[in-house]
Amino acid sequence: MNFLRAVNKDQEPSQVEMSNVIRLALGIFLSLCSALLLTLSMPPYGIWPLAVIGFLPMILAQYRILPDKISSLASALTIGGLVGFYIMDAFLNLPGAPWYMRFLPILFGVFVLVTDSRTRAFHEKTEYRWFVINGSICWVGVEMIRSLIPVLGTWGFIAYSYFKQAWLIQPSSIFGIFGLSLVNMVLSYTLGLGLLRWFDKRWWLDPDVTRIDDLRAKHWLIGTGFLVLSWVGLSLLQIQPQMAPNLRVAAVQTGFKSLWTETEIAENYLSHERYEEIYAQHYQILLEQTRDIQGTNAEIIVWPEGAVNFDPQIDHTIELKDLAAELNAFLVIPYGVDYRNEVTVLAPDGTFLGVYGKNHPVLFVNEKSDTHGIYPTYQTSLGEIGTIICYDLDFTDTARKVAKSGADLIAVPSGDWPGIADKHYAHLVFRAVENRVAMIKADRSYDSAIIDPYGRILSIVSKTDANNATLVADVDLVDNDTIQQNLGDWIGWMSLGGLVFFAILTPIIMSKKK
Repeated sequence: MNFLRAVNKDQEPSQVEMSNVIRLALGIFLSLCSALLLTLSMPPYGIWPLAVIGFLPMILAQYRILPDKISSLASALTIGGLVGFYIMDAFLNLPGAPWYMRFLPILFGVFVLVTDSRTRAFHEKTEYRWFVINGSICWVGVEMIRSLIPVLGTWGFIAYSYFKQAWLIQPSSIFGIFGLSLVNMVLSYTLGLGLLRWFDKRWWLDPDVTRIDDLRAKHWLIGTGFLVLSWVGLSLLQIQPQMAPNLRVAAVQTGFKSLWTETEIAENYLSHERYEEIYAQHYQILLEQTRDIQGTNAEIIVWPEGAVNFDPQIDHTIELKDLAAELNAFLVIPYGVDYRNEVTVLAPDGTFLGVYGKNHPVLFVNEKSDTHGIYPTYQTSLGEIGTIICYDLDFTDTARKVAKSGADLIAVPSGDWPGIADKHYAHLVFRAVENRVAMIKADRSYDSAIIDPYGRILSIVSKTDANNATLVADVDLVDNDTIQQNLGDWIGWMSLGGLVFFAILTPIIMSKKK
């Protein structure tokens, strides 16, 4: 075996003899490196440049290192590894999670292995003219499909890598989270094309490989550079400095899970004999913790998902009305009664403004919601208030529909578990930017956050151990009529159309003789 060695650019590339075993081992190593790098780009790590360069080892493995017939093993290992490292880390330790959740990395890997099996041959035959477009469109098209699946939603979207980079994500109000994913993937595959060209100038493992044209690589680098600069420039133009905020809000996190033993949680605390006792205790904690907010002058106070196990419009009504009047604040009160996972807003004058039912119940833990399907908002002296609940955050439609109904601010009660406590609030950032609304997430035990309409995290607590906290912050309410809000996931749908186009084009091209 000859080792890879550099040559002068005036020389022909060096042919390298390498056994298939070595190529396989190197290809697997590079693919798993991509999976690891992409995982580190995601929350909570947030090393966002890895969202771009993390794909490069996979691209090199798929298009140059691995033998042609097993080239899709690279993308299969990268995607399966990413699902295993990132998504499964969030869901594996969830009590009640169904058996099939444990096999998602394998299922994703096998799906990619099969569907991507002709991609390298397609690009070889078309001399890589579709390389960047195909890779980018197909990735975002698959993200669009995933966003429509109840057990997946937007978990693991590549754009979430940028959740702390408010200066970069503002065009999401026009193009949505799918637009940022598309720009990321165009940049990744453009750099990948350049990497392949660099490799081709030095070595080849397969004598009949189609080498990347210099001019094509340069054109893509120039065009993509212009695209990225345009995106950044638009983002910097859109983001506004933090002015004097006009509304003070609060999120109450009670450490609810700490009231249960680990055994009771594992046995499903919702059906445990101490259920009523614990909820009565939790209700008193809520009242006490909320009264402690009085000195802060918070005008909207959000409680966590399922804060009480009774309908506040029927039970404890006088006590809750007195509390709202005492604090002179709007109380966002979530409750769970007879499979009704709902939230109501209680005004300081004692008026219940309406009810919202959770639109995306967590199906894999047998959660139900019998009152979903409507998206009310409530006009108040402070602005128009809307509500969604927990898993609704993981989909783009709920926040969009509430904002389109007129909400200036969206309250988000949630009941997360430890595995997602350091990741879930990142979704909140993008729902805020997409719709230009302030968002207040009050979690039961782990991760609460207050986000302004530009995706800036104003206050946050995120711990994997159940703890109590009270967040208070001042937010702006801004004009929130966005293109993304009105057109929906239009980049996602266009990418899905592109995915279908390539699914049709590939067999047509492959059937033609050279």
